[in-house]
Amino acid sequence: MRVLFVCLGNICRSPTAEGVLRQQLQAAGLSERVEVDSCGIGAWHVGKAPDPRAHEAAMRRGVNLSSLRARQLAADDFRRFDYLLAMDRANLAALHEQRPAQCPAHVGLFLDFAGHVEREVPDPYYGGEQGFEEVLDLIDAASRGLIEEIRQRLEVRRP
Repeated sequence: MRVLFVCLGNICRSPTAEGVLRQQLQAAGLSERVEVDSCGIGAWHVGKAPDPRAHEAAMRRGVNLSSLRARQLAADDFRRFDYLLAMDRANLAALHEQRPAQCPAHVGLFLDFAGHVEREVPDPYYGGEQGFEEVLDLIDAASRGLIEEIRQRLEVRRP
């Protein structure tokens, strides 16, 4: 099972989601069965580490993002990943524009797995420290819901 998180530049929201989901998969005993990655729609930050504010906020919760580097969405991602999860509607629209015909992957909003009213992870880039904390709260909730779905899908695949 493969999950790809997508945001605009791949330095705030999507690498945070990658780090949080990896940590939760480890705790759930699923890290060997699920591959997680993140990318951006744009190429502005390719090769750069996550925003220091995102990294610091994540570290306060025990999530280390230091090994992650930004990359841009590639055409092959639609074939490689089972889930391509956008952080907001603009990123989702960009995914749908680039999605090839006959793509079997689930392409949708990440917060759809959170089970609450909010549908978009707000971009904290231009805000203060509290925005990064809010992003972590939303990502934590959505990651838990996604893990439940992944568990169910993995159970169905067992012979």
